[in-house]
Amino acid sequence: MSTSLSSYVSLGRSGLRVSPFTLGTMTFGEDHGWGASAEESNAILTAYLERGGNSIDTANIYTNGHSEKIIGDYFARRPELRDRVVIGTKFFANLYENDPNGGGPGRKAIVQQLENSLRRLQTDYVDLYWLHNFDPATPVEETLRTLDDLVRDGKIRYVGFSDVPAWATAEAATIARFRGWAPLTALQLEHSLLERTAEGELLPMAEAMGMGVLAWSPLKGGFLSGKYSRATTGRVDTRRAHLVGEPSQSDYVVIDALNDVAREIGATSAATALAWVQSRTPITSTLLGARRLDQFEANLAALDVTFTDAQRTALDAVSAPILNFPAENNRTLARMLQFAGATVDGTPSIVSPLLQASPTRY
Repeated sequence: MSTSLSSYVSLGRSGLRVSPFTLGTMTFGEDHGWGASAEESNAILTAYLERGGNSIDTANIYTNGHSEKIIGDYFARRPELRDRVVIGTKFFANLYENDPNGGGPGRKAIVQQLENSLRRLQTDYVDLYWLHNFDPATPVEETLRTLDDLVRDGKIRYVGFSDVPAWATAEAATIARFRGWAPLTALQLEHSLLERTAEGELLPMAEAMGMGVLAWSPLKGGFLSGKYSRATTGRVDTRRAHLVGEPSQSDYVVIDALNDVAREIGATSAATALAWVQSRTPITSTLLGARRLDQFEANLAALDVTFTDAQRTALDAVSAPILNFPAENNRTLARMLQFAGATVDGTPSIVSPLLQASPTRY
């Protein structure tokens, strides 16, 4: 069933609503040699907003702060739009060589990173402030209390974690809940047909704890964009090959299956891959980035992609991940051991061979 960018979704257990596709802006700025110019970035922003999109994601490290500045300049020229959009940025990355306090999740680092992001974004608050990575040394209480202070000061509205282990995220969420501090509203994590291992712990944790989920790299660095297949010969046109490398032979099994399903649907491989991610539970919004306006507009075709049960099953099966213990153990044994053949919540179970081996019970 087709949808639209204005079919807004609640972000976890919160009052914040975002578009099903969030505009990812890691490509804003040409500072790393492969991004979009300020003019092209502005055109992408305009196209996204005109289609009803309201969720914009950036980070202090994206193009060394240029991404934030491009966004800030855009809304400075359109101040009436600022409160109509959800701007999220991230902290953790250090922009200052040899400064031990320039990055990370300590109080000094968080405050200066936010002040610099607000300066570049030319706003007095951000809607979502994301911890961008994991530091096991900094006490989580220090991070959480600092973020709570910033919420109370009105400089940030909601808190999220990105790329943090499930156990550390669950610990932080529990501490915040018991201390009455600002809750962890959402997660960002990598999720695509070529990266599904978050299904082991991170996604079930988010669903159980009421966190929204934003999926990044849904095209796996361009591997799922349609540029690649085992039938393709010659050099693939991508400026980020030196960063992402080339697909492996096992990747090509998934890539070719995706290309087949896309042809059946009559959509591009990129749109099909994006639609698959956004259809997954409990994904709230999928980050959609582009280097050019035509790429961005082509990827928005994902809003109109509809899968048959057979197509969805084919993609699910070919991309099924090997998950860490005890995921497979729980999946194969839990219902058999717990329900012993009973159907519960509409799902049947089987009787354990151990029970069937003897009628005697002690």
